[in-house]
Amino acid sequence: MDLRPTPDSTPSLPEAYRSVNVGAAGWLKKFLAFSGPAYLVSVGYMDPGNWATDLEGGSRFGYALLWVVLLSNLMAMLLQTLCARLGIVTGKDLAQACRDYYKKPATIALWIGCEIAIVACDLAEVIGSAVALKLLFGLPLMLGVLLTGLDVILLLGLLKFGFRKIEALVLTLVVTIASCFAYEILMARPDWKSVGFGLVHPVLPPEAVLVAVGIIGATVMPHNLYLHSSLVQTRAFNQDDKGKREAVRSSTLDTIIALGCAFFVNAAILVLAAAVFHSAGRVVSDFADAPGLLQPVLGGLAATLFSVALLASGQSSTITATLAGQIVMEGFLRIRIKPWLRRIITRGLALIPAIAMVAGGGGNTVGLIVISQVVLAMQLPFALIPLVMFTSDKKKMGAFANTLWMKVAGYACGVVIISLNIYLLKNTVGVAWLLIGLAAIGAFALWVSVFYKGRPERDQSVLTTNQKIA
Repeated sequence: MDLRPTPDSTPSLPEAYRSVNVGAAGWLKKFLAFSGPAYLVSVGYMDPGNWATDLEGGSRFGYALLWVVLLSNLMAMLLQTLCARLGIVTGKDLAQACRDYYKKPATIALWIGCEIAIVACDLAEVIGSAVALKLLFGLPLMLGVLLTGLDVILLLGLLKFGFRKIEALVLTLVVTIASCFAYEILMARPDWKSVGFGLVHPVLPPEAVLVAVGIIGATVMPHNLYLHSSLVQTRAFNQDDKGKREAVRSSTLDTIIALGCAFFVNAAILVLAAAVFHSAGRVVSDFADAPGLLQPVLGGLAATLFSVALLASGQSSTITATLAGQIVMEGFLRIRIKPWLRRIITRGLALIPAIAMVAGGGGNTVGLIVISQVVLAMQLPFALIPLVMFTSDKKKMGAFANTLWMKVAGYACGVVIISLNIYLLKNTVGVAWLLIGLAAIGAFALWVSVFYKGRPERDQSVLTTNQKIA
């Protein structure tokens, strides 16, 4: 394995660091030059994991969970804005900032949790892409699962053309997905009064908690927080306060527009499921069932566009998952690994449950993906809390530190997510196991903070590759 330790001075994503010039004259040209990172991040908010949670939420509960989709996207906008600020102001991504602040055992624990989240996300991409290949070309589901491993070839080819080309391709895929669902919604003719009511009327039946937590996990993906704090550093903006302020302003607008598009796609999937499936009393438990159920109601083109959008969703998310994996490994461990090898490892781990699902009959793809998205929600607080803490620190951020309302809103997001996670765990594993888990986390935190004598790795010299592996 080609493992190389990275020195302290190595920037995040060094092959793309400050590779995009944003020095064009005029505010609009500067904004367009800065646009792109948020669109790469946004594909994570419309990947097959989001499809699964939105399809089940809409088909099972109608328009009732639309407010959860809205709340999740508002959370994502706030947190991704903070990620961009962190990367622009400090010149470090979230993983690097965690490594500098926390002691080594905590850093390793955060890294392991993030890797689990990436594999869970990749599982959704594997299943979604395989189902799309089956629907479009008639390929057996097992063959489709295995073929998804070849997307590493696509990624390697893209990286050779420069980072801006990758952003252009991802934006094309995002437009494709949004266009498909715009047509689907036009044909479905949903009850717009119920849509509006679902957006502003927060109700959460006990049986909907699992899906709601899955929606949050699929939308506010933890590894995407690490990703965005790195991607903004691909822009070559001026490093003085004025340049950073312009970069923060452009990045914030880029984030709002890109995630606004992601909200449209997520809401459209849930609305489509509510209008077509829930109204007919059908609950979608398998991706492959959706086009067949759509065709009699909306026609053959709608069913085909559903499959095209699903394939575009899975493949676009592949790119960001690989980049996120590279960022967290380099940031937490100071180890660089070639992108193709990184992709094979991540996809190989994701293939295990996917192959097991197909071997077991291939049903309930939606249910398996919803569970994978709940795993993301469980991991989310371990990225969210450090992010809000770092961006609120005036020593790190200076004049760019969070205002009071941003700090309150950030921690409020954490409280909401942690509360939902605890409620879900209480109802699924029981109070005893929940208390055991919380006690284990507390004991680990106590050991690291009080008894572990090591210091954060910012004060240590770079370890050798053999030491890293050991």
